[in-house]
Amino acid sequence: MSSTTSSALLLGRRLPNVWDIVAILCVVAGLVGIAHVARGTMVPLDAPNAVAISLDPINLPNYAARTTLRMFAALAASLFFTFTFATAAAKSRRAGMLMVPILDILQSVPILGFLTFTVVFFMNLFPGRVLGLELAAIFAIFTSQAWNMAFSMYQSLKTVPNDLKEATYSFQLSGWQRFWRLEVPFAIPGLVWNTMMSMSGGWFFVVASEAISVGDNTWKLPGIGSYVAAALEARDIWAVGWAILAMLVVILLYDQLLFRPLVAWSAKFRFETTAGATGDDPWVLKLMRRTRLLGALGDAFGFVLSSIGGMRLRLLPARAVRAAAVPSRGVDAVWLLVLAAIVAFAIWKIITFCAEELAWNDVPEVVGLGLITMLRVIVMMILATLVWVPIGVWLGLRPNWARRAQPIAQFLAAFPANLLFPPVVVAIVYFHANVDIWLTPLMVMGTQWYILFNVIAGAAVFPGDLQEAAANFRIGGWLWWRRVMIPGVLPYYVTGAITASGGSWNAAIVAEVASWGDTKLAAHGLGAYIAAATDKGDMARVVLGVVVMSGFVLLFNRVVWRPLYEYSSRRLAM
Repeated sequence: MSSTTSSALLLGRRLPNVWDIVAILCVVAGLVGIAHVARGTMVPLDAPNAVAISLDPINLPNYAARTTLRMFAALAASLFFTFTFATAAAKSRRAGMLMVPILDILQSVPILGFLTFTVVFFMNLFPGRVLGLELAAIFAIFTSQAWNMAFSMYQSLKTVPNDLKEATYSFQLSGWQRFWRLEVPFAIPGLVWNTMMSMSGGWFFVVASEAISVGDNTWKLPGIGSYVAAALEARDIWAVGWAILAMLVVILLYDQLLFRPLVAWSAKFRFETTAGATGDDPWVLKLMRRTRLLGALGDAFGFVLSSIGGMRLRLLPARAVRAAAVPSRGVDAVWLLVLAAIVAFAIWKIITFCAEELAWNDVPEVVGLGLITMLRVIVMMILATLVWVPIGVWLGLRPNWARRAQPIAQFLAAFPANLLFPPVVVAIVYFHANVDIWLTPLMVMGTQWYILFNVIAGAAVFPGDLQEAAANFRIGGWLWWRRVMIPGVLPYYVTGAITASGGSWNAAIVAEVASWGDTKLAAHGLGAYIAAATDKGDMARVVLGVVVMSGFVLLFNRVVWRPLYEYSSRRLAM
């Protein structure tokens, strides 16, 4: 072959092809759409249609784009929070003593609690502009996304097998290299599935996040959540149906374009010594491989990231690292005293604030309501565990089936409980059913999916060599579950259970109060108490309810989930 022919072939491989043109057009169209939607965030609040909601279905594409952009902005903030907060909590024992309880508390604070105390701050950043409300909504969505991602990252960093750690020490990798070349890849599969769960969690609370209230003023940002709220108020069942269809289309789109390729990519980070089951590559990955220009740009981007991750950076001197590895009882004692002082100061401020409007006899009432809600949470957690752990293991061990179920699970996890209000309210009123019992199933909408997604992630990374060993020894039935699979997925299940527990308490805000037009039903419970206090603008009762809810979640995590989590972490890290 002549040099001229070789040069022509090489040039042909580098020139863009028709697939590059299609991909570039899609990227440009996406950027133009983002710019068009983002333009509406800088207009004044009193501008025409700035915060007006129309039930005409023709507006749904624009509303869907606004809601989706808010979710991805919150997702970016959640990833940053995950890689900083969770990493610091896992790397530093003393920092973890403070940061892990903070994470427990944050995931238990209902989204209405965050909105109540943060909306004024964001509106003051951009007074009179829609952007202030947009930031408040994005922050509210962030609070429904970040915690399970952080718990997933924390769990992965704490359960990296010791033999892999020893290998990094043998190769003299720096802390920076160890993080990016071992710990992050080890965390990727679970983090990808929890990222999907976070997107769905944002949809679950989208109605609450897009309705911003300050005093007597309420603004509804254009979006699917506000559209759903307006449809429920107007008793427009057709509008509710159009909103469900719009949600389904959006979820299918970002599942096909983003999450399906991410799940396929994350399979390369499975920890095993033999080839495990893998599914077919999704069509988006196949399309990207056919492109030339985008492929070259992707390779260059990957090379830059690999170079950054391979830098021999040491965040602490070697002497400091060795010293930190040896616990100091004196320093620990001082640190515990500092933490106790911080907690005491926070409790004093809360009591001072609430004592201005409330009496001490309000506390037993709220604690009693918390016990009722806790009973609902426990029942829903048990039912979700019995149903979804076997299903999650089955899907996780079969990648092709997992990818078929992936969009269905995302849609069901994203389905807001508010959309079930019409049939539930009508049925309860028609049959004169007990509100305290029959509103409870709505809570499972915010419980079961954390368990399912985490169990799928745990089963998907279960080592293939262990599966082969179990098959060779003909281990089956209950023995297979007890000795093989349950120990393997236990850390992932506990991570999902911790976030599911917090999600259940959050879902109580939605599930214990249901309305359809002028008909409003409320069950006895802490969620209904906080929702009623928020509607009245009673800040003292909102604070009391949030504090009691956080206390229940923190106590439950410390008594049940944390011991189980430490046990599973020790078993997996051996």
